[in-house]
Amino acid sequence: MTSPTRDPAPTGVLAPPDPALARLKRRVTMASLCVALALVALKIAAAIMTGSVSILSSLVDSVSDAGASLVTLLAVRQAMRPADAGHRFGHGKAEPLAGLFQSAFMIGAAILVLAEAGSRLAEPQPIRFAVEGVWIMSISLVMTVGLVLLQRKAVRMSGSLAVDADSMHYTSDILSNLAVIVALVAGFSGLNWADPAIGGMVALFLLYSAVKVGRNSVSVLMDQELPESDSQRIIELTMKNASVIGIHRLRTRSSGVHRFAEIELIMDGGMLMRESH
Repeated sequence: MTSPTRDPAPTGVLAPPDPALARLKRRVTMASLCVALALVALKIAAAIMTGSVSILSSLVDSVSDAGASLVTLLAVRQAMRPADAGHRFGHGKAEPLAGLFQSAFMIGAAILVLAEAGSRLAEPQPIRFAVEGVWIMSISLVMTVGLVLLQRKAVRMSGSLAVDADSMHYTSDILSNLAVIVALVAGFSGLNWADPAIGGMVALFLLYSAVKVGRNSVSVLMDQELPESDSQRIIELTMKNASVIGIHRLRTRSSGVHRFAEIELIMDGGMLMRESH
């Protein structure tokens, strides 16, 4: 008994990725990885010099960002591959899968920072080389803002979930860098408790961001329906065809940058099969 024949590749099902958007996403993810590695180097130096738990929290965040950015780089390249015989709907779900890994990175980082912050709150310690720490964190802040602006542009143009998740990491970095600078300045006044307290708040924000990224990624992986506004737009466009009497069923889902809709149409029963197709 022979197996049913299959087409070597899907035709008319999924449009190939836009080359310009593919290049943009690859460049943005590569820039993200390079910035993450530079931030890790800067913050390692700052953490060793100052002994600050808030800088340590920002360092752990940057280390997780570097790992997540590497995952994102690989996921984006996979997701932009065109559909083939084994993956009729493309490879778009590589992106929300990367988002799920990023969420795990962030949760782990947040737990580590919270533990360290609690220890330092119990036994506050003075910050060394606070001025140098402020300069290093200021440089980190400028680099992070530039990267986030680039990522936001890429997300608007491509709708990439992986780049969006990566951008959320670096947006939290902006807030954490500002918080660390405040902690270092507070150290000048002898407020040693401010450093671990702010480090703990940064960790809580990381935890919140991680849960949000994870929920968005799981929604896509579980084939959650598109927003109601998108479904209504699909119905409106379908009903513009004069041969369509009504819609029996509409099912939608997303896979990375691609959106899919399966529609069961109600048509005139007297139509020829060829005409209905």
